[in-house]
Amino acid sequence: MKKRIASSILGLLIIIGTLGGVKALQIGDLIAAGKSMAPPPTAITSIDVQRSDWETTLNSIGTLEASQGVVITADLPGRISQLYFDGGESVSAGDLLLEQETSSEGADLSAAESDLLLAQSNLDRVSRLWRSRVVSRSEFDAAQSQASAAQARVDGINSSLTKKQITAPFDGRLGLRLANIGQDLAQGVPIVSLQAFDPMRVNFSMPQRELSRVTAGLEVRVSANAVPDRIFSGTITAINTEIDAATRTVRVQATLDVKPDSGDDLPALLPGMFASVEVVLPEKKQVLMVPLTAISFATYGDSVFVLENNEDEQLVARQQFVQLGERRGDFVEISKGLDDGDSIASEGVFKLRNGAPVKANEGDSEPSTNPQPDNG
Repeated sequence: MKKRIASSILGLLIIIGTLGGVKALQIGDLIAAGKSMAPPPTAITSIDVQRSDWETTLNSIGTLEASQGVVITADLPGRISQLYFDGGESVSAGDLLLEQETSSEGADLSAAESDLLLAQSNLDRVSRLWRSRVVSRSEFDAAQSQASAAQARVDGINSSLTKKQITAPFDGRLGLRLANIGQDLAQGVPIVSLQAFDPMRVNFSMPQRELSRVTAGLEVRVSANAVPDRIFSGTITAINTEIDAATRTVRVQATLDVKPDSGDDLPALLPGMFASVEVVLPEKKQVLMVPLTAISFATYGDSVFVLENNEDEQLVARQQFVQLGERRGDFVEISKGLDDGDSIASEGVFKLRNGAPVKANEGDSEPSTNPQPDNG
């Protein structure tokens, strides 16, 4: 009985050992096959890191203003009798805009002219008598003074009549009409805004440390969110002669050539608009630049994937951490981490891992430092 049990146990152990050996051989074969198998190369787009000359610029925020602009007001109080504009139209210097009621001034002018005629007649008569030595010098002086006073009263009333005919002081475009016929105007009450758009100016501030680099004649580029697809060029024409003691900045003014678009009365930029200003300095700087699509952004550090051959002469991607600098358009400056001529993955970096085999292709897109939106 004991012999039978022992032989049964021995047979069972032999069977278990045999099955275990077979399974071990199978697992070993699978491990060896897994080691021999490699994932297919990841298709990416590559680009060589190059140095480029970037222009040096200073950025600021500015406010646009017209070359000439004024809110037309009344010099004298009076009631509006005639209006010769509706608002929004273009006018030339000297165009009559409105007339105020002048009936009282007209009556005063008639009386003053009558007094002037009488004073001049009296002066003529006294002058003849003075030459004949019939009257004294004091009587002649008194007659002459009366005539001068009468002429001054006539001139004053004519001046008031002229001021009650309000004209455009320069060529420009009118804004919204703020007065109506029959309205009593007080002195200084706004009537309409008049703006001359050509040329347009932009006022902006620069920190005092940049004062030595900013000079008249430098090119500026101006953009506004009202016309995001356009860049307006101009030149610096004036720099303030004092520094703001509160902000330690200097005010700078540039003149832009902003004309209305074809078929449009208004220019793209209007006075009072907020604008971004870029001052172009004469010196340039050399930078290593790569497309933004080549950067793998992460909280622990930004990186790129450098393409190089491994020991088996297979092209692989090696993750390289970099320090980024200024961005321009589709490119970003690499201040540390890459060398001139390095080949990196420019597109498809989200699919890569460190040491992954890759297959480099030519990309279809062409990044630019000054990309233009496609309105088509």
